[in-house]
Amino acid sequence: MVSNATTATFSLPITTSAKVGISILILAFTLGFPGNLFVVWSVLCRVRKRSVTCLLVLNLALADAFVLLTAPIFLRYLAGGNGWEFGSAACKLVHYLSSVNMYVSIYLICLMSMDRWLAVTRPFLSQRMRTKRSLLVLLLGVWVIAFLLSLPMPFYRSNLRKVLPNNITLRFCVPYHWSSVGHRVFQYTFETVMGCLVPFFLINTCYSSIICRLQSAKFQRRGQGSRLILIIISAFTVFWLPYHIINTIEVILSGFWSISISISISSLLPQVIGLLQGSESTLAAARVARPNVTAFAYFSSAVNPILYVFAGSSHIRQAGLSFLGKLLEATNSESRSTSTFGRSGHTSSSRDDISMLQTLSVKLGKPFKSRQGDGDNKAARETDEPELKTLASVEPLE
Repeated sequence: MVSNATTATFSLPITTSAKVGISILILAFTLGFPGNLFVVWSVLCRVRKRSVTCLLVLNLALADAFVLLTAPIFLRYLAGGNGWEFGSAACKLVHYLSSVNMYVSIYLICLMSMDRWLAVTRPFLSQRMRTKRSLLVLLLGVWVIAFLLSLPMPFYRSNLRKVLPNNITLRFCVPYHWSSVGHRVFQYTFETVMGCLVPFFLINTCYSSIICRLQSAKFQRRGQGSRLILIIISAFTVFWLPYHIINTIEVILSGFWSISISISISSLLPQVIGLLQGSESTLAAARVARPNVTAFAYFSSAVNPILYVFAGSSHIRQAGLSFLGKLLEATNSESRSTSTFGRSGHTSSSRDDISMLQTLSVKLGKPFKSRQGDGDNKAARETDEPELKTLASVEPLE
């Protein structure tokens, strides 16, 4: 640690990269922390009937607000000019919490996408699964998975001491892989696969299935819930994709550097040296860019409340500060209408099939037993057709 006298007379100059990071963090904390608290207040105090999407948005806002509390620490680190002053434990903890926030955010978005997929493609199953108990289990599972997937982060962060000119000694909270290419490749590959490739594969699969389902059903209704989820997905992609691109560059070039160093064939030596020089400069540029893309990803925790304002702009004049509650309540009504669409489409086609088969069975002189359940029995009781009443009262055919 630096003595008080030294700290008073010396501080590191603030680089351009640090200034960019400071600007992003100030903006993120100023907009994001009160914005996410507003989302939490809206869900708890202004939404009467909370849908699955509404509760997932609540958890997302809680995670974002919690991680934004670490912003003042990073601001002091970047702007203070005295290195990392908070000790090794805090160095590991704040980066661990940031990693937890990344995994919680993306896997909550996965749950939103899967819920939308079930509501459109499996409406009956969706209604059975939409219980308070099952949702709490899923939410707990997301948080547990996020804490487990983030465990490598504190092992690859260290509060290292560095001796500067004039014998000034400062500490810096930086990535540390024990000079091992294997550890660096493992960490960044693990983050990109589990924090980007796997969840986005699930999201794309869900929405591809939804699009095919709606096109085949000629049902083009665009609901508030689907639009809100797509906005959240787009924002997460924009802010986290540069971070994962830097991860991928470091993984590829670190592995290439290691392989190239081991080549000792003299005839290939000039080519290898040229490739090494090119990859070394690109790798250095990626490492310089890492703090900035990390700060940019950090801003994703602040942007969601801003997006909710635009998504709920049609409710602002009418509802005022309760506009977000109206927007989230609309996701609940949309879920019911989506399930009603699934049931009504099934019932209508089934009723036509029953009428046709009933007519054929009369002509052939053979009895016909319906496979429909209680929903069609109710529809049959409400109709004035005596034949359909008779068919609906027959037990399902096994």
